[in-house]
Amino acid sequence: MNSHQKSDKIIIANCSGFFGDRLSAAKEMIQGGPVDVLTGDYLAELTMAILFRKKVKSPEAGYVPTFLKQMESVIGECLDKKIRVVTNAGGLNPRGLARELRLLADRLGLAPKIAYIEGDDLLPRIKELMRAGETFTHIDKGIDLADSGAMPITANVYLGGWGIAEALGRGADIVVCGRVADAALVAGPSAWHFGWERTDWDRLAGAYAAGHIIECGTQATGGNYSFIKEVPSYSNMGFPIAEIFEDGSFVITKHPNTGGLVSVGTVSAQLLYEIASPRYLTPDVVARFDTLSLDQIGPDRVRGGRTRGEPPTDTAKVCINTLGGYKNSMTVVLTGLDIDEKAEIVKEGLFENLGGDEQFQTVDVQLIRSDKLDPASNDEACAFLRITVIDPDESKVGRLFSSKVVELALSSIPGFNVIAPPSKGARAVVHWPALVSARHIRQNVFIDDISIDVTAAPGNHDTEPDLATINESGTLPGGPFIRAPLGRAFATRSGDKGGNANLGVWAKTPEAYGFLRHFLTVEKLVQLLPDCGSYSIDRYELPNLLAINFYIRGLLGDGVAASVRSDPQAKTLGEYLRVKEVEMPESILLNNSKDTEDR
Repeated sequence: MNSHQKSDKIIIANCSGFFGDRLSAAKEMIQGGPVDVLTGDYLAELTMAILFRKKVKSPEAGYVPTFLKQMESVIGECLDKKIRVVTNAGGLNPRGLARELRLLADRLGLAPKIAYIEGDDLLPRIKELMRAGETFTHIDKGIDLADSGAMPITANVYLGGWGIAEALGRGADIVVCGRVADAALVAGPSAWHFGWERTDWDRLAGAYAAGHIIECGTQATGGNYSFIKEVPSYSNMGFPIAEIFEDGSFVITKHPNTGGLVSVGTVSAQLLYEIASPRYLTPDVVARFDTLSLDQIGPDRVRGGRTRGEPPTDTAKVCINTLGGYKNSMTVVLTGLDIDEKAEIVKEGLFENLGGDEQFQTVDVQLIRSDKLDPASNDEACAFLRITVIDPDESKVGRLFSSKVVELALSSIPGFNVIAPPSKGARAVVHWPALVSARHIRQNVFIDDISIDVTAAPGNHDTEPDLATINESGTLPGGPFIRAPLGRAFATRSGDKGGNANLGVWAKTPEAYGFLRHFLTVEKLVQLLPDCGSYSIDRYELPNLLAINFYIRGLLGDGVAASVRSDPQAKTLGEYLRVKEVEMPESILLNNSKDTEDR
């Protein structure tokens, strides 16, 4: 299949949403039904730091090793069925993964054409780019990299899909990428298949929307879905498939006879995952998530269309990881009566033995009250005191710190217990999101022993214009009000964007959305989630999805590897909101009588 012999659609399947996803998914996808392109997304901001550690130990490493295991079982069948494979498993070493794939193919007696793409790794160019005027200013903190004193260990710019399209156009059977935009794994093959132009903004926007939906694997097919009773089965959950059409419209589905669910709900939830503004910025196009429509057109088939696209910005996002201080945490179990007093005794005793808390760069003490009055079991009588310290001096936060916690065992509160033995802690990797001018970015496609340079898409200077109101759907419903958990009417999806968190909330009916958009203001969110109150929060409406998205700046500190929160990726934030009880119209509750009984 190529752009000269194209069918009316291209079928793109996903077999991985993260480094550690189900190994058997690649085989399941190519054997479960028709597929033109198999994609795998393995990279997150934390993954780049993990791959850096692997590369430090072995310069030949730095890619995702599990991808090789997946390919070993399917590469022959992919060639037989003419299924192209596109992945970002190259991580910090696409060349190295391509080399290993060639060795694997040789052992199997196969001869796939393998391409790899470089150009995302800016670490060797940091000083050169700074001399050219690039400041790599922290997007949220406004600090220039040069003024921070930080030591970058990785610096990867998000590339678009045109390098992938170039490689496929030259006959590549497997395309290995490093840090490309996750959704580019779908947009690139779509542009190649249909022969789209760089300025086909609406078509590209639709493909990027579809790519965003399937990039996280089974999160689009019922995984992590708020309305758990709607999912028929969690067994053998099917991975998602995007059928892309020439006009940029798409259908999201999964293979038959698999678990999970594809519905307007599951697709809406994934569209809201890890976004800020409804203007979804990609290297190739700005996709307007506030314009696309979703329709259920059959069992496990959701059609998306009418997505508007705009030219990309003239800057590209760079994911920089820097070495921070050293971090260590210990958790003490507090049981029974006088929990607050016990927590204070432990805290004071520990830091007295350590010589004071002021010697540490950062000290975070959190009392987690999971205990219950008149508990029915021993576990229900327990609360947890988590103490975290961060400092540039490794010796302060290593076993010296954790051992001092254990030393309190016989000289502190009754029932003293810790949930883990002393540890030496770990280096905190600090996420540093920044922008770089797109004019400096080139994708280098290597195939057939030649290199092809692919430039960035044409951009503009308008980075965040005011959003137009696309649809004012949702009138405020009347009728009697009832007190119930918010989640009995609304679903959520939350996640991390570096040190920030997003929290998407959506309704199932226009009436419920009418209540949501009037009720759930930033002020009300802070009232319901007081631990978010000290952070700047942006609020966006997506009436076409009956949804609202909140972007909570700084909630996760310096990113997942340096965060002191118990949930450093904000995965639980949405369900935390759903359990909060509020007064809402009885008419919008879902399955009212049954849900009321469940409460």
